[in-house]
Amino acid sequence: MFALISPEKIQLRPGSVVRLPATWQEYQSLCEQRGDGSIPRIKYRDGEVLLMSPLPVHGRDAHLVADIVKTLLDHDEREYDAFTPVTMTLPEESGIEPDYCFYIDNWQAVSGKKRIDWTQDPPADLVIEIDVTSYSDVQDYLPYRVPEVWLFKKQQLLIYQIQGTDYQLQTHSRYFPEFDLQSAIARCVQIAYERNTSAAIRHLKQQLSNNS
Repeated sequence: MFALISPEKIQLRPGSVVRLPATWQEYQSLCEQRGDGSIPRIKYRDGEVLLMSPLPVHGRDAHLVADIVKTLLDHDEREYDAFTPVTMTLPEESGIEPDYCFYIDNWQAVSGKKRIDWTQDPPADLVIEIDVTSYSDVQDYLPYRVPEVWLFKKQQLLIYQIQGTDYQLQTHSRYFPEFDLQSAIARCVQIAYERNTSAAIRHLKQQLSNNS
């Protein structure tokens, strides 16, 4: 199946990425044409549109990593809000759709809101991106000043934190500074692929309980 992108229809082969020159208005038209669905994912930056049709593994990994974050936050009895799917936009500049975003330090700023104004409200504290097709780029979040971005690529977690005008790779998350995320996620991924996601999360909960 070939890619088909027209004013009437968008059709992409699963796992494919299409890059096209586009204006902000054309990006908005594509988003409107897609409607309430989340496929394909559509990104706008620097006068171009990128479209990606995710593979099933993309969604599975996204939910697994997000469930790990929720488990850690719940274990510490920390309040948060999580959003997916969500579209972040800065008119004429950027449009991006993270796999998950979490408000942790700033959850009160978006509490009860049905819409987030990305030009006025605080950015998400943590964004999760699953990169299966080389579609993701942590630098896309610079205009929003997201403090921390997790890029899960080739079953490895990469933690980026904003440092001035760039994102820098870190060894620990600012939200879980004392926890060995790399080892925990690697083990959860192993269990999820050998059995299922629920078994992986049960294992993590048991590990946290034993260490309490």
